[in-house]
Amino acid sequence: MIRTGIIGASFARDAYLPALAHIEGAQAVALASGRIESARAAAEPHGIDRVYDDWEAMLEETELDLVCIATPTAMHAPMVKAALVRGAHVLCEKPTAMDATEARQMLDAARAAGRLHMIDHELRFNPNRARIAELIAGGELGEIRHVNITNIGASWNDPASRRKGDWWSDRAMGGGRLGANGSHQVDMLRWWLGEPAAVMGQALTMVPDRVDPDTGEAWTATADDLSHFTLEMQSGALAQVFMSGVAAANMGNETQIFGAKGSIILSNSDERLYFAKGRNGFEEITAEDPDARLPGLNKGIWNVSVLGALRELTSAIAEGRELARGATFVDGLRNQMVLDAVWASTERRAWVDLDMGQAT
Repeated sequence: MIRTGIIGASFARDAYLPALAHIEGAQAVALASGRIESARAAAEPHGIDRVYDDWEAMLEETELDLVCIATPTAMHAPMVKAALVRGAHVLCEKPTAMDATEARQMLDAARAAGRLHMIDHELRFNPNRARIAELIAGGELGEIRHVNITNIGASWNDPASRRKGDWWSDRAMGGGRLGANGSHQVDMLRWWLGEPAAVMGQALTMVPDRVDPDTGEAWTATADDLSHFTLEMQSGALAQVFMSGVAAANMGNETQIFGAKGSIILSNSDERLYFAKGRNGFEEITAEDPDARLPGLNKGIWNVSVLGALRELTSAIAEGRELARGATFVDGLRNQMVLDAVWASTERRAWVDLDMGQAT
């Protein structure tokens, strides 16, 4: 039995625990959160009796084979390193770390401990996105010329939409759109197109002046609520990503891929995939996810795809092998290098070259 501990109650409740219930040979045995009430509320429906408001105590007192970490980004590196010292394999949420230096430390620690390491870029286990990877690798689209990705939402538009102390609005805690969504987009583009050579972009705070919806107290957001960047891939393709949380209406996530022989459209609003060969019209080639029909999983591609990630990681642990799929800490470091470069580009208002050969 793979004894699993989880740090962070929200994503445990929404995704980790429902997914683990469908994995034979793995069991969640301990859960820690900053608030004991949150930990108990997430743990009790799954029969977990080891509940903590001190993650270090959980690691000290519980023998664990796997630790899943879903906390503010600022805590990722210390938690990962502590779990590895205790002999556990690790699944860590994105963004990987506060910067590439921390991401490198996490990778080095995992290698020194001889443990498996995965960043939860769960959409690598989504059938539609896997289908896109297959089409690109198989040459169906020909040479990829350019990619457009937009992610437009309204959740941060109202100044009273976020409570004071919201870590996603605090850059010092690793919050912001670039880390929350941009890390996924960077990982997806690297998976599909190979490594990037340079990036130019901005991470901006469009609505810094905020009001707590409960108390009316004014406070200042420091994390980015709008980010955009253009990646020049080593292949020569250009990939443009625009993410905003401050629009008046939700428009969701749209992905468009244009190659010399074909084009692809994928919309998160209905999760339908379309392919046009040459100048022919678009035809639907949607790949349904059978896991979406499993009982107990929360709806949405993010929650459902976590099952695929955990299934691969726990199978690799049980079989004593390396990961065959998924994003490792190497990917996490390379993704972090791109995010760091976007921040550098914001300050310099210029292109920033990337040397992915450093992340091996």
